[in-house]
Amino acid sequence: MTVIAPTLESWFTDRLGRQRQASPRTITSYRDTLRLLMCFMQARTGKAPSSLDWDDLNEEAISAFLDHLETDRRNGPRTRNLRLTAIRSLFRYAALRHPEHAAVIQRVLAIPAKRFTKATISFLTAEEAAALIDAPDQRRWESRRDRALLMLALQTGLRVSELIGLDCADVILGAGGHVRCEGKGRRQRSVPLTSSTQRVLRAWMAERAGRPRDPLFPTRTGRRLSPDAIERRVAIHTAAAAKRCPSLQAKRLHPHVLRHSCAMSLLQARVDVAVLALWLGHADIRSTDAYIHADLTIKERALALTTPATAKPGRYKPPDPVLAFLESL
Repeated sequence: MTVIAPTLESWFTDRLGRQRQASPRTITSYRDTLRLLMCFMQARTGKAPSSLDWDDLNEEAISAFLDHLETDRRNGPRTRNLRLTAIRSLFRYAALRHPEHAAVIQRVLAIPAKRFTKATISFLTAEEAAALIDAPDQRRWESRRDRALLMLALQTGLRVSELIGLDCADVILGAGGHVRCEGKGRRQRSVPLTSSTQRVLRAWMAERAGRPRDPLFPTRTGRRLSPDAIERRVAIHTAAAAKRCPSLQAKRLHPHVLRHSCAMSLLQARVDVAVLALWLGHADIRSTDAYIHADLTIKERALALTTPATAKPGRYKPPDPVLAFLESL
């Protein structure tokens, strides 16, 4: 066994687990990245992962792995950069423990993140959101669960990981009804619930009859839904809703679009961007800029405030010498 194995183990247990106290989602993401990397290197070199050395994980090998993600696995630039972030974290830790491999490590750390085009976000109109909520067949248990999930997602803007992590005790109904969740960076927040969302959740929770620590939206076997399962359910209900609302056919709908739709509805209601950032659990208020760029109504209001096209061109001329003097100061 080479020196990579103990370094990899201590990176997970000591650096990420004990020192940084990384969230379970971060550790899972980093674990998946390293598992993909080790399997790729085994296929590339014929060496078992426990036999790999730092010289095997050089800049050329890591670049080839990143290309493999995009070409063979069809991952986008965002996923590619996310995998690179995990690799960089490991190599920064290895630089402290293996100075004899400093040259190889520094060349890997110098691999840049890939730039990509940031497309305008997609979101649902009020009519499209209503059609999606009404799409699940209420005669089926899964569809009643899905309707409650869709309505909660559209009203609160929770991330998919936050929806999956909800327990029955996290939903507070009645006066001051709200839902509690833990988002990125272990930031906890509470999001208020409308009366209509509370009615749907109350009916679902009565049927669910779960204990406080049971998942709010389980599978038939009682386990938590996976992100892929939620994506499949959204796709199924979108196809059904498109029959009633044809505009949905032109949109590529995935679960995160529900979060975008919540943000856009709040922004179009002229909610302050600082409140919007708190609502969505953004650590930086600049994260809401994407919604401002996507909201055409804000730009239309700005256009309405500009000078009418019928106004005569030319500079303002004060009608009085005193005003002219004041303007010149």
